[in-house]
Amino acid sequence: MKGYLKLRRIVLTKLENGLPRHLTYHNLDHVLDVLNVCNQYIKRNKIKGDDAFLLRIGAIVHDMGFLKTNINHEEVGAEMAANIMASLDMDPKHIEIVKGLILATKIPQNPQTELQKIICDSDLDYLGRGDYPEISSRLYLEFKATNVIKTDQDWKNLQISFLTKHDFHTPFAKRYRDPRKQYWLEKIHENHV
Repeated sequence: MKGYLKLRRIVLTKLENGLPRHLTYHNLDHVLDVLNVCNQYIKRNKIKGDDAFLLRIGAIVHDMGFLKTNINHEEVGAEMAANIMASLDMDPKHIEIVKGLILATKIPQNPQTELQKIICDSDLDYLGRGDYPEISSRLYLEFKATNVIKTDQDWKNLQISFLTKHDFHTPFAKRYRDPRKQYWLEKIHENHV
């Protein structure tokens, strides 16, 4: 689809060069992980055409707002993405859909469309994977650096609260990610993660 590769190059370059170093979780690795998971959904669900195109763009731009702020970064990122897409003469309807994808990832997630459900589950896919301890440790470092948490007990409480309240949205994630997420929640309660 028109403009995707150019947009990808622009955004990934901005993220690589512009994200603050203390963002040890919300960084280029996370964006590429979300893109990879979205690509798995595209393949598994046989998503074609505009939907696949928009989902890939959404994955690439979903955390762009962190270039400017970590407060309400979704709203900021949605506008940044809209500006880049408009500069590439992308369809205004597509711009609105991508803005919706970004805003859907805001916690607590409340996706309304199938694409929004996929991007939300892709964004938090790691909660139900084997690499949860490694990835959550990066989030811990970021939250310490940004004063979201002060102590290890704060972190434990935050993880328990988040994992307890979080729900996956797609049939795949409910079946294949939720059981492992419950396992990690149990391990956190036992002080093993």
